[in-house]
Amino acid sequence: MTRGARKAGEREESFEEALKRLEEIVQRLEGGELPLEESLRVFEEGIHLTRVCSDRLEKAEKRIEILMRDQRGAVQAVAGDPNLFQQKIEDDEGEGSTG
Repeated sequence: MTRGARKAGEREESFEEALKRLEEIVQRLEGGELPLEESLRVFEEGIHLTRVCSDRLEKAEKRIEILMRDQRGAVQAVAGDPNLFQQKIEDDEGEGSTG
């Protein structure tokens, strides 16, 4: 199992942890000293971490959108529960659809 992969019951890495590890991976790959198989393993981990970072950034953007608007366009904060954020996003997206 790669260092970036999670085992059952492990917590997900934070954005900062994933980014730091990704920077380490880039340095190792740019160094050119790794054997092919190790390079592929490390590259695979880097792809995983890139997706983790992208996911965290996307979630942060959605949270900011929620904090910055309400039905009248006024700034409004919503409770910090990620499930509430997701529900608010889905509710807002559903308001614009017809039928």
